[in-house]
Amino acid sequence: MTTFKTSFSRHAAIKAAMAFGVGLGLMSPATAADPVKVGLMLPYSGTYAALGEAITNGFNLAVEESGGKLGGRDIATVKLDDESDPGKAVQNANKMIKGENVDLLVGTVHSGVAMGMVRAVKDSGTLMIIPNAGAGPATGQLCSENVFRTSFTNWQPAYPMGDVAYDKGYRNVVTMTWKYGAGEEAVAGFKEGFTKRGGKIVQEIYVPFPNVEFQANLTEIASLKPDAVFVFFAGGGAVKFVKDYAAAGLKDSVPLLGSGFLTDGTLQAQGADAEGILTTLHYADGLDDPKDKAFRAAYKAKFGKEADIYAVQGYDTAQLFRAGLDAVGGDLTRKDDLIKAMEGATIDSPRGDFTISAAHNPVQDIYLREVRDGQNVVVGIAAKALNDPATGCKMAGN
Repeated sequence: MTTFKTSFSRHAAIKAAMAFGVGLGLMSPATAADPVKVGLMLPYSGTYAALGEAITNGFNLAVEESGGKLGGRDIATVKLDDESDPGKAVQNANKMIKGENVDLLVGTVHSGVAMGMVRAVKDSGTLMIIPNAGAGPATGQLCSENVFRTSFTNWQPAYPMGDVAYDKGYRNVVTMTWKYGAGEEAVAGFKEGFTKRGGKIVQEIYVPFPNVEFQANLTEIASLKPDAVFVFFAGGGAVKFVKDYAAAGLKDSVPLLGSGFLTDGTLQAQGADAEGILTTLHYADGLDDPKDKAFRAAYKAKFGKEADIYAVQGYDTAQLFRAGLDAVGGDLTRKDDLIKAMEGATIDSPRGDFTISAAHNPVQDIYLREVRDGQNVVVGIAAKALNDPATGCKMAGN
């Protein structure tokens, strides 16, 4: 675990004293010297390491653009590698909540890990923002006033691809993904949209996470002769799958479709093998938007690489938190008001403006993108202001 910026050893003691003082009307936390402490529980090793880094970079860039403060308060961040290991999720979350005494917990990428984190913050009441993991139950059956998401649900980008596939004349499709929550929910979203129109899923292929040995599966796909293949892969696994798909001779005979994570942050490594792939996602390269252009320029100048959706989601995590802190003048004791402000926020995002649903998911446009000359180029909007149904969420207003 690495601490960045200033992490006062007196943090917990000062915080307790502040709470006591506020109760007596003697002290305002907005003028307190100690920073707001943010725990970044993300993958910094393994197949999702690049995603964790991009989220962190985006978050830090937004804080830097705000003069190192959110809501007038200095921000101190603490990093913890979650190793994309659901078995360690609750323990690691509690290290942040109880050991580091964070005011905000940010995480994570892996849906299974995110679910463990949600369970931990439901017990503690700690504010949490999910900057990537699309696990439906986190804002569905387990939704909570203190849990927000700035990314997507696994259903959200995949569902509109069902319409896209059907409109292109595809009627028989094979799906493939890792056998874990994110992949299963994404495939279910695509299947819902596709079969609703009359399409047929001829085979659902699942491989253990994070296995990247795909040859036997690709041989099976070739034998099935589908009209198209829909997949959910991300990170290093997405690179390997796209290259193997082309090497197997399928690229030019069976169109490849996917949730946008298949080609976001992975195009450079995929090279020419990714050309022509269609994906749906809440972001794309080259959006004709001043906010996006400024964000991408600033990101490249600071980090020496192109921004991707993960960087955008990290950036917007800080923006959403800032909306809450600004509304309460940095006073974390006004938690109900802070949450209300976050619920009512419209985020000026590089992806385009989005709002927050009653279940605390982004209500956002989903773009149809095609890989052209190494970029995810927008070719249309697959769904406008799409809101996840958040099945099972019992919060007021949902």
